[in-house]
Amino acid sequence: MRYLFRAAGAALLLLSAGCRPDQIEHLKESQRIGIEAENWQVKRIMPEDLLRATRWSGDSLTRHADRELLRVLTEKLAQGGIAAALPYCRPETFPAVDSVAKMLQANARRVSNKPRNPAQLAALTAADLQPDTARQIARPNTETFFYQRPITVSDALCLRCHGKVGQDLSAADYVLIRKQYPQDQATGYVLGQSMGVWRLTLKRPGVAEFWTMKTRKLPRHRTVR
Repeated sequence: MRYLFRAAGAALLLLSAGCRPDQIEHLKESQRIGIEAENWQVKRIMPEDLLRATRWSGDSLTRHADRELLRVLTEKLAQGGIAAALPYCRPETFPAVDSVAKMLQANARRVSNKPRNPAQLAALTAADLQPDTARQIARPNTETFFYQRPITVSDALCLRCHGKVGQDLSAADYVLIRKQYPQDQATGYVLGQSMGVWRLTLKRPGVAEFWTMKTRKLPRHRTVR
């Protein structure tokens, strides 16, 4: 019996020694170092990985641009109505969007078959204008990737410039729009309708770097009991 007590005591001593705070911290640090070492290893990126990263990159950039556009237009409309907001309906030119595009080595454009600015005219098919879940991803050559997704009227705020004249868009405001864009075609839309597409051309280094960032392993913080 005394031997059993001694053995149990020794086991408890070993168990408590294995859970000392300094040793727990050492284990956590070792785990972090191991993950960092794995992250720094040169890994081969397969063609399918790059196509997946093209979608990630395109989604990241265009969603960021859409959020920035909504934020800026909300602010400008509150300040001075359509006249104040009209010059800012170009999210691809915003500094915050341009910085992301440069990081991804991407050239971003918005085009439509019913544009406000004639420079954005493009022949789009019904397939191009499918709901917002649709994506077109391609690799025209070894160093270039292509991304496209529809631009959907997802907020009633958009209708103040692109809705039905006399209903969502006042006749007076439309006079201001036609004064700046005499060839405007970008009205008459309803919520949920696609009014054009985002088109991105991305360079391989930017896509590969984004794939590396997205697949980078992060240390997991576990509670040791």
